Parts: sequence; structure tokens; C-alpha cells
Amino acid sequence: MWQMYHATGKKIFLNSARSVEQKLDQAFDVYDGLHHDVGFMWLPTAVADYKMTGDRKARTRGLHAANLLAGRYNPRAGFIRAWNPHMRGGKEEDCIGWMIVDSLMNLPVLYWAAEEARNPAYTYIAENHADKALQYIMREDGSCNHIVVIDYENGEFLHVQEGQGYALDSAWSRGQAWAIYGFAVSAKYTKNLTYLAAAKRVSNYFIACTDKTGHISACDFRSPQKPFLSDTSAGVCAACGILEIADQLNGTERDFYIDSAVNIVRETEKRYGNWNMEEDGLLNGGRGSYHSGEPEEGRPMIFGDYYFVEAILRLMERYLPVW
Repeated sequence: MWQMYHATGKKIFLNSARSVEQKLDQAFDVYDGLHHDVGFMWLPTAVADYKMTGDRKARTRGLHAANLLAGRYNPRAGFIRAWNPHMRGGKEEDCIGWMIVDSLMNLPVLYWAAEEARNPAYTYIAENHADKALQYIMREDGSCNHIVVIDYENGEFLHVQEGQGYALDSAWSRGQAWAIYGFAVSAKYTKNLTYLAAAKRVSNYFIACTDKTGHISACDFRSPQKPFLSDTSAGVCAACGILEIADQLNGTERDFYIDSAVNIVRETEKRYGNWNMEEDGLLNGGRGSYHSGEPEEGRPMIFGDYYFVEAILRLMERYLPVW
């Protein structure tokens, strides 16, 4: 809604966005349900609001989210803990040493807070987590793990944990997308070329994999080829990250990444776009995880729709930078 308000100036989008933002305050009150995804929750809502309107209440919400994320940081081990204690497979796991690729996309709330509150500690936390991801999340071939378990007392690698992909050592596509975009955004804020190089490595892997399937993202790049299980949310998210990389480049290299992102967005829309005004969802073919039991053809995903819109607005140069 904030992206559409920024692009069109129509108050209907502002009013809708504000309504959702106010409902999100209830999550602050409950608190126990919040975890590493507070960046995803308050960057495109409160922080977007503050950037657009200067609303001080929205600024407070964004800073509150940043503090919640910073509170999950383990200073001895150097990473932000994922999730809270929860049930998996009939037993409770405390997740105390779990680190996930998704959290790279939550780091921008810390970078923003560091600038807004003039407190570099937020940036140090974000950089330490990104550095740990370079160590343990990234693989040599440019693909990424989803979940790794780290010794929470000394930060040493323990083992890889199976996540939302096909198998322990597979390549869950949305995880690859989080890495592309997350490292690219860290590069934007820090000017650290190591992060930009990491983003390019993962994007090159992603582009090579989707080139084989008509620019459509599989749910997992190392899963059986049949049946083909798509995840369009991964494709459009990766496209946004690839365009973020392009913004930090020039010349023919920049053109390569822009063209690659356009290929993904164009073919995804062609095969999975839904412009029926009577139905929710802009993109079909999304999937929560490989083994989720969803229909083979997939389904609309709210974040797939968001990144689809963001990618289009980026290409139109009408994007509100929220990450």
C-alpha cells in the first residue's frame, strides 16, 4: 500500500496502509510471538510511513522494531537468533543457536535505525550477522544454506539444519533470493564490496538455475525435476535483489543484471500473473516450502505479490526504498 501511495499519490492506499500499521501495534503488545522477522514487518509499514510522511509515531514503531531485533543478537557468537522455542516433529526445540538466511533481509531495519538514532551499534550488529552469514550460510558454488546451527557460546559452526527446501543440502530458492537481496542491501548501507560480491555470486547461481526453466524459479534448485514445483515469490524477490545489485554497478555489467531481472519478472507475469479484479493475489505459483503439501500448481503468496509490485515500480523508477 505504501508503494502504491508513493507511485500514485492516491489517498486510498495511504488510508489502507495506516490501518494495517495501527493493527500491527497489537503485535508489540503480545510480544512473545515476535522473532527475527520484525524487519519484514515494520520496514514496509512504519518505516515506509515515516519516509513518506515524516510521522513521528511511525518512526517510534520502526525504532522499536530495531530494538527488538537487536535484542536477539548474541554478542559472544556474533549472530541474530532465529525464531523462538517451538515444536517440530513432536518435540520442543529452543532454536538457541539457529541462524537463518532470511534474517539478512531484516538487517535493513538496523541500518536505518543506526542512521535515524545516530547509534552505530545497530550497524555493528548487522555487519557481524552478515559476516557470520558469509562464513556459514554461503557455499562455495554461490548457493546458500537455509538454517545453520551455531555454538551460542563461541560462535563456532555445528551443523546444517533442514529447512524449507527439498533436503538438507539442497538450494531452497526463496532462501537464495533472501541472500541476494540481503547482501546487496548490506552492501548499499556499508559500501563493503565483500557483501556486493556475495550478492553477485548468489544472483549468478540463481540466474543460471532459472535460465534452465524459462526464467521461472523452482521451489528448490536441487529438487527432482518432476514434478516441477514453482515458487514465483522467490523469482520476483530475487529480481528485486538483482535490481538492487544493478543500482550499485555501471556499464555492461549493470545491463546484464537488469536484463536478467526483467527476464524473470516478464516470464513470471506471463505464466502466473492474475489480473482478475474479482480475485485476490497478483501472482499464482507460490509455495511456502517444498514439503508443505500445497497444490502442485502452487498458490498466491502475499510477499510474492509485494515483490512483484516492487520489481515493476523499480523498473518504472517509482519505487519507495524501504529496505
